[in-house]
Amino acid sequence: MRAAVVVEHRKPLEIREVPDPTPGPQDAIVRVEACGICRSDWHGWMGDWTWLGLSPQLPFIPGHEFAGVVVEVGKEVKRIRVGDRVTVPFHYACGHCSYCLSGVPNRCEDLKIFGFSLDGAYAQYVRIPNADFNAIKLPEGVDSVTAAAIGCRYMTGYHAVIRGNVQPGDWVAVHGAGGVGLSAIQTAYAIGARVIAVDIDDAKLEIARREGAVATVNARRESVPGAIREITRGGAHVSIDALGTRETILNSVLCLRKGGRHVQVGLTGQEEQGMVALPTDLIVSMELEFVGSLGNPHPQYQGLLALVEQGRLKPRSLVSRTVKLEEASDVLQAMSEFRTVGFTVITEF
Repeated sequence: MRAAVVVEHRKPLEIREVPDPTPGPQDAIVRVEACGICRSDWHGWMGDWTWLGLSPQLPFIPGHEFAGVVVEVGKEVKRIRVGDRVTVPFHYACGHCSYCLSGVPNRCEDLKIFGFSLDGAYAQYVRIPNADFNAIKLPEGVDSVTAAAIGCRYMTGYHAVIRGNVQPGDWVAVHGAGGVGLSAIQTAYAIGARVIAVDIDDAKLEIARREGAVATVNARRESVPGAIREITRGGAHVSIDALGTRETILNSVLCLRKGGRHVQVGLTGQEEQGMVALPTDLIVSMELEFVGSLGNPHPQYQGLLALVEQGRLKPRSLVSRTVKLEEASDVLQAMSEFRTVGFTVITEF
């Protein structure tokens, strides 16, 4: 099969012929119809996240936002069949640890990530381990490009809103109007929240308004906490950091009202390497909450996909571009320069 392979960090991907994957007894093989190019892929390409144990060994095939058609299954697979259209959460789960059994497989004790711990989907085919548990069947009304858009950034933004316990009428600040941020904005708006988008790019802020933000703040021109406190007359009820920089994390915490909840969904980069100082006394005196959010648990897909099929959530509207496999390197380079807008999805392999 053809695949785009990272052979050296920060260098162009190589298009190679590699062996087709073969299924183990509990696995499925999926012919990939669409795969998103995510900033997490960019972090892997850059060689980041060694402090998380997520720097894959070279060479590797990236790609964890994908959808396609099952073409082969292992002899022990019972629920998933050849011909099923499926997507997969980017976080593989074992299905039998205490976290998986209690409905939060995104905390699995044996969690693995496609394109990092497992071969990813910048390829014609991808293997899905433990397919009966990990493969999510797609409703008729959800096409593969939409499902690929859901695959990481959208479902991550969706879960961040759930983790924030966002209620109708809440003021919700979203820091970063990239893929995760726009997904959170769209989801919070659908719930009935009043959303403020924060970014340094006016074009991205304009898209955020289109997706439901009632106000925007350009972090290059304004003090973010002060602007949000003024707009909300006291601070946000919930604030979501979708980027993971020291500046956005602090702005998110500092823009909250008393009793507010900060949701950390963006992972940090080389500068922070997972360590950011927090205003601890303020967190105590204002009774603020700091909540982590990873991916989207498998059981939450039913509600997410239902809302997409009904047209209440519209991840397809965030897809700004579809590309060929050969163009993946150019997209990753554009991410280094923050020149990408919305989702880019590979559809020609």
